[in-house]
Amino acid sequence: MARFRNKKKKMLETPVVKKQPSVDHLTGEKIPKSFVFSRGKVPGSLKQLELDLRKTMLPHTALKLKEKRRNNLKDFLNVAGPMGVTHFLMLSKPKSVPHLRVARTPQGPTLTFEIQEYALVADVVRAQARPRCPQGIFNNPPLIVLSGFGSGGQHLKLTTIMFQNIFPAIDVNTVKLSSCQRIVLLNYNTETKLIDFRHYSIRLQPIGVSRRIRKFVQNHNVPDLRNLKDVSDFVTKAGFGSESEADEESATVSLITDIGKENRASMKSAVKLQEIGPRMTLRLVKIEEGLCSGGVIFSEYEKGKEESQGCHGEDKLSTAEEATEAN
Repeated sequence: MARFRNKKKKMLETPVVKKQPSVDHLTGEKIPKSFVFSRGKVPGSLKQLELDLRKTMLPHTALKLKEKRRNNLKDFLNVAGPMGVTHFLMLSKPKSVPHLRVARTPQGPTLTFEIQEYALVADVVRAQARPRCPQGIFNNPPLIVLSGFGSGGQHLKLTTIMFQNIFPAIDVNTVKLSSCQRIVLLNYNTETKLIDFRHYSIRLQPIGVSRRIRKFVQNHNVPDLRNLKDVSDFVTKAGFGSESEADEESATVSLITDIGKENRASMKSAVKLQEIGPRMTLRLVKIEEGLCSGGVIFSEYEKGKEESQGCHGEDKLSTAEEATEAN
């Protein structure tokens, strides 16, 4: 006699992620966490962008989140709740243009962006002569800098609040400078209505110190002095002198604590940024009240409908702002 097997629906597998604290021990505020995943069928390059975004959101994200085609949004919500996940970043390609949706869990709002252009981490690294990605740079979350969003309407204000809350807040009085190793920059162009997304590493370089001395301090290798008459020749040898001209063009800071072996509190250091990717050019096209559902409170391609709503549409945007800040 044939045996009948009970087929049980497979739920989303619990992601393997390093356990992180839910509350900041200094500020007492809840630490935002995220899931980055794709919806529907996406090309290989967009799948790689998903992995690059996961790395950008470290350490408060599920780097090894396991997803399957049959998983729906409810499956992700069921896993997100116990883990304290506050935001979803969802990639999709419904038509010819890829989309990125940024949502606040569990009740929204949801911001939908068109990805006009994007470059993967591998593309950015390939274009650089000296790519730089130090070990341990992803152990701390990046700083977030937003530029150009203050001159827009309520929809841009909501966008600002959403991105500000997607990364942990910092306290300038207690933050350790050594933990500030990355920065995410979002710049809004009022003419083109496009948002440039860039991801940089932060490097401090002491001013007035030659490259040879810096390498000696970093590597602890004994230099070859056999062909030199004096130790001073090692420092002043042509071609390896001071880089003061480059330092003058960079932003300089006076450190209050020592950072590493090179940058001392008594010295001035130059702040230098190096892009590590990924990069994206985004266009905000829609804002929904709920989590990928609910009323549309902003639409870039339905201006007439938005204007007919009048104050009612602005009230919905204000409500969404309050919900985003409260959560």
